[in-house]
Amino acid sequence: MQVANARMSAVSWAREMVDDPSTVFIDTETTGLDGSAEIVDIAVVGVDGSVLLDTLVKPTRPIPSFVSRIHGIYDHHVAGAPCWADIYDVLVPLLWDRPVVVYNVEYDRRLIRQCCSQWTLPAIDASARWHCAMKGYSAYVAGDGRGRRHKLENAARSFGIQPGGHRALGDAEATRQLVWRMATG
Repeated sequence: MQVANARMSAVSWAREMVDDPSTVFIDTETTGLDGSAEIVDIAVVGVDGSVLLDTLVKPTRPIPSFVSRIHGIYDHHVAGAPCWADIYDVLVPLLWDRPVVVYNVEYDRRLIRQCCSQWTLPAIDASARWHCAMKGYSAYVAGDGRGRRHKLENAARSFGIQPGGHRALGDAEATRQLVWRMATG
């Protein structure tokens, strides 16, 4: 019974997200996992699938080669890309006072906060209403909304969705489609 209730809650949450036309889905790719990591790829997708932002971001330090092998973004790809300060003014209105859905929200939100801090820009994460699609999916499949870590690729494949391939736009779109599928029960 607890599993059924958790699934119903996850479906209800997903419906709330897709029924709100201001909902956006975001994903980032980064230079690593630690406190000095920076965003090198960011995408924001509207609930209707419109691409609101899709850009590489030039970090202040080189991208470690072992990280580049994961997402395929190398220093030469970002050499002419805008820096975080350049995209900040574009990103602020995309997140401002909106539901923002992220697969593993804790990570991406922290990286956005880190980049703002590294560039001494005001934090923009507090103005958004953040939601974690990974926790929603966990509740949907196992009744465990406490955040069991399901990889996005596996969650997407469970619904027949093409995984995003560790690129921000593809992963944001896979998350959007995942939430839409969850909303249909």
